[in-house]
Amino acid sequence: MTTAVLRGPAPAPARFRHLLIAEWIKLWSLRSTYWVLSTGALTVIGINANSAQSNADRLSRMPEQPPAPPPGATEDPLMAFDALHTAFLDPAWQIFMVVACSVGAIAVFGEYTSGLIRTTLTAVPDRRAVVLAKAAVVTGVMTVLGAVVATATLLVTQFLLRDHGGVSLAYSDALRAVAGSALLAPLCALVGMAIGAVVRHAAGAIVGAILTLLLLPVLFQGETYRWVAEIGNAMPLSAWETLAGNHWGEGKYSVTVTEAWAVYAAWAACAVLVAVEAVRRSEV
Repeated sequence: MTTAVLRGPAPAPARFRHLLIAEWIKLWSLRSTYWVLSTGALTVIGINANSAQSNADRLSRMPEQPPAPPPGATEDPLMAFDALHTAFLDPAWQIFMVVACSVGAIAVFGEYTSGLIRTTLTAVPDRRAVVLAKAAVVTGVMTVLGAVVATATLLVTQFLLRDHGGVSLAYSDALRAVAGSALLAPLCALVGMAIGAVVRHAAGAIVGAILTLLLLPVLFQGETYRWVAEIGNAMPLSAWETLAGNHWGEGKYSVTVTEAWAVYAAWAACAVLVAVEAVRRSEV
């Protein structure tokens, strides 16, 4: 006597939108995501607002000066400062770079640490699709966060400097600085994904983020040798400084705005490729 085995229809393969939903849920299911993002955003805004208030207090105690021709800059060398620069101070945004990189790294190594990656890859054997879905979700979240932080920082600092040459979003340089700072967040998050996919360890990922985004540019500063300057110019930090207007004066091998955008695109593409290959080649 034979027994018939009834089998239901084979489950349909997961579509990319399903992967996006799953990655969205996984990202926001981590409590650290809320804390890291909110703390990073408030830190950037707070540091820049404090700088703007300090400049406003200093200028208020000085003799009144005629308005400067270029928006956001004073004429008197004793009072010289760039109002736009107060919204995009290097220390504040360097912290934000590490924060964004950490979020991207957590999105990858968090699954390896918890072992959830085995379940994910069993349900979706297409590892490339899994990584691309992570990249899409992280990019979207960090782009929105970057835009909010950059816009809020500009509005807050320029409001505090409204009587001392503050600028608005209508100023072309301000709009470019906001756009460059907003896109810095997803760029660093993608770099963090690549580092997290390779290292798969929390402390290692953070150290890797600091080394890659902050320390490497320092090693390639200077204009004695062109090749040294060009390597430094190819770093995300240098590209952001150009877009944010934080380069004081034209250097011998300065970065143009077009080159800065190209650096952004190249780093983002390379980061995604590294993350895809690292996950694809992993033994899990």
